[in-house]
Amino acid sequence: MKTTNNWTKSSWRSLPVLQQPNWPDENELNNVLQTISDLPPLVFAGEIRDLKNKLAKAVQGEAFLLQGGDCSEEFCRCTAPNIRDTLKVLLQMAVTLTYAGEKPVIKVGRIAGQYAKPRSSDTEMINGVELPSYRGDMCNSEEPDPASRIPDPARLLQGYNMSAASLNLLRAFTRGGFGALDKVQAWNQEFVKESPMGQSYERLAKQISRAMKFMHNVGFNTNTPQLKEVEFYTSHEALFLGYEEALTREDSLEGGWYDCSGHMLWIGDRTRQIDGAHIEFLRGVLNPLGMKVGPKHDIDDILAIIDRLNPTNEAGRITLITRFGAKDIEKHLPPLLRAMKKEGKNVLWSCDPMHANIRKTDAGHKTRSFDDILSELRQFFELHWAEGTIPGGVHFELTGADVTECTGGARQLADEQLGRNYLTTCDPRLNAEQSLEMAFQIAEMMKK
Repeated sequence: MKTTNNWTKSSWRSLPVLQQPNWPDENELNNVLQTISDLPPLVFAGEIRDLKNKLAKAVQGEAFLLQGGDCSEEFCRCTAPNIRDTLKVLLQMAVTLTYAGEKPVIKVGRIAGQYAKPRSSDTEMINGVELPSYRGDMCNSEEPDPASRIPDPARLLQGYNMSAASLNLLRAFTRGGFGALDKVQAWNQEFVKESPMGQSYERLAKQISRAMKFMHNVGFNTNTPQLKEVEFYTSHEALFLGYEEALTREDSLEGGWYDCSGHMLWIGDRTRQIDGAHIEFLRGVLNPLGMKVGPKHDIDDILAIIDRLNPTNEAGRITLITRFGAKDIEKHLPPLLRAMKKEGKNVLWSCDPMHANIRKTDAGHKTRSFDDILSELRQFFELHWAEGTIPGGVHFELTGADVTECTGGARQLADEQLGRNYLTTCDPRLNAEQSLEMAFQIAEMMKK
């Protein structure tokens, strides 16, 4: 696929655009965007092409996509320990899934750019006061006072700098031995030892250890690049289009335009109008694209959007990220699978079991049940097998921290315990232990 001739990186500006902040000073906004456009790209076209090629293999069932990270990143948590712990849990999950699925796992973080969030309203009521909605740290502050909620263009530049800092550390970790296979497996063994459900996962952990011992015995030591270095990619929702445009660059080697704010971008339910600005912008950049598909989708609309974003039906270009909920996935997923199969669409199927399984506790905490998340995942795999299609990936909101935001799991976290360490500014995330439990559960599904 090549960038279309009648597209420019600013052609979206002539179309209706949703979910953009009401910036108070247009001149200040334009100055900030010009500054960002003069700064180096955050990621490179060659890396983006590599990811797309890997995703194309996942479409055929020859690889598996693991995508995860914060619901909404915060500037104050852009620290080495937080970045390290999120990367660590994703690497641990990936090792387990790689062994169980007998295929490479493509590791993509919701990180280094997930600083913007869509909202259902421009304002919200807090303690009886109407305030501008918090749209993520790249727009305004979560602090509930009028001055902090005014959209500030300087935060776009701060978001660029935070993303650059995160990427710098991620590159150092993934290429410097932090993600070496022996280390990751040692972390998994420690998890199995400490988990109340450890006995259930012990057999698989021992099998992985035996496989690693065999590799060592035939000459693959820990300094072998394939065992020491890790390929890791970044992703975020392409929401604030001025920022995305500022980081869109033409590849000097092969031509074509790439949004160099992240390797993979996705578009949500709220912004995927076929005649809207977000679709117009994304149709011209050559990044792999995710599209969230919820219960209110229209199959004809989804097909039309895919045709607009991927007219050549290139494998690896489109990932459909379904988010139906444990109660509704059986109703909504099979017709969608049949339609894409009938039309011959080369799409990668990924399951987001988080977004449609939210509830609110009596104390007012938004939460998700581990059992509901697992139920949607199980049905996702079973429905694909029944239809003869390929369950190609999973998409989680998770953290490497010991938060208490989702109920259940091996430690049976209850509603009453959520306040102990409830830190999210957006939606509830799986903590590190729950994320690893989920990986071991998915591993059992992949082995069937």
